[in-house]
Amino acid sequence: MARWLRSLAGALLLLEGAAALSFLHHRYEEMVQALFRVQSQCPYVTRIYSIGRSVEGRHLYVLEFSDYPGIHEPLEPEFKYVGNMHGNEVLGRELLLQLSEFLCEEYRRGNQRITHLIHDTRIHIMPSMNPDGYEVAAKQGPDSNGYLTGRNNANGVDLNRNFPDLNTFMYYSGEINGPNHHIPLPDNWKNQVEPETLAVIQWIGSYNFVLSANLHGGAVVANYPYDKSHDQRFRSHRRTVNTPTPDDKLFQKLAKTYSYAHGWMHRGWNCGDYFADGITNGASWYSLSKGMQDFNYLYTNCFEITLELSCNKFPPEEDLERQWMANREALVAFIEEVHQGIKGMVSDENNNGIAGAVISVQGISHDITSGDMGDYFRLLLPGTYTVTASAEGYQPQTVTTTVGPAAPSLVHFQLKQDVVKKPPERKASGTRMNNKALQKKVVPRATHRGTRT
Repeated sequence: MARWLRSLAGALLLLEGAAALSFLHHRYEEMVQALFRVQSQCPYVTRIYSIGRSVEGRHLYVLEFSDYPGIHEPLEPEFKYVGNMHGNEVLGRELLLQLSEFLCEEYRRGNQRITHLIHDTRIHIMPSMNPDGYEVAAKQGPDSNGYLTGRNNANGVDLNRNFPDLNTFMYYSGEINGPNHHIPLPDNWKNQVEPETLAVIQWIGSYNFVLSANLHGGAVVANYPYDKSHDQRFRSHRRTVNTPTPDDKLFQKLAKTYSYAHGWMHRGWNCGDYFADGITNGASWYSLSKGMQDFNYLYTNCFEITLELSCNKFPPEEDLERQWMANREALVAFIEEVHQGIKGMVSDENNNGIAGAVISVQGISHDITSGDMGDYFRLLLPGTYTVTASAEGYQPQTVTTTVGPAAPSLVHFQLKQDVVKKPPERKASGTRMNNKALQKKVVPRATHRGTRT
């Protein structure tokens, strides 16, 4: 009941004086103009930047909302939305433009909920990851658009099948107790990805994103990792292989946050498919290799889900307002989910932040790391957890903390420098210590990560 009341209160708050918006499909130039119009209307809390260019040279623009645009504030989480990854799945593109205008307008009106959200979160919005594909789809228009027309980029590549395959490495490394986070990229990865994919990989490697969603079309469901199953299956076979992450319950909660705040996603029956609560594990629906949401989870600190938002990939303009009203509260409520779990600073004895410190939660075999300033963010469900911070050259520190259902708990770590123990000096009259025993005494056993014999 409490969750429903909070959702209702949030929705009512958004309804206060909501201004009328224009509901049109935006070609590339029009999209750029819309972004810069928002930036000019809210210059003190927005910034526009490009993460790179598409195959045909179009900028991949991002609109940032923050009380200090362009600056990462310690303990303020980074959030992102990515739309139009498939060029012919256009609703997400239009919703993100609407969201950008809405956030700006409501901030100017003094809406407390939106003001707090912008002051406490650094929000990055990319309306189109595939502007080239969109232009191909837009030429066909919503009435005659084919199911695949404009889906791929200008090189004919599906961008959501173009990220390095870290799942296979992770499934294997799990068998040999290998890394469970920040899995390294293959040596030749840059030669295997498209310009748009390369730009996104470098983007998410430059910001310490905590939570994310990418917006698609063709179904109505909130899809969460893993997308790729241990045993690869194809959608046409309709064979389901549920493949949960170590954070499966958390991902389900994140997905339900969106589906239950959405106008009808949570009902389950949409587009001829049924998904209980309007959510699904990706591999349980169909297995997908080299997808973006799995890549985010395995390569960075970011927890990403995929939002399928409409049965019609290219809905007509007369349907855009109805879709916006169905998604508005969900888009805002999902951003708010970045403020849960625990967060804090990892520092040394002189209060200098320690970057790259590993934050481990007992019982969840997926770690995250601290950012450049030493701050970290670990999304968790309410409960009591044993958490350890460790960094090379420092003694690890372990604490027990309780996470509530509201704001994140502050848990700071101050690590002491590790003192390397020297072997005892050999006395003339003492017993000689065997060399192997000495090594065993002072050298910790290394974890074996080589090939099995």
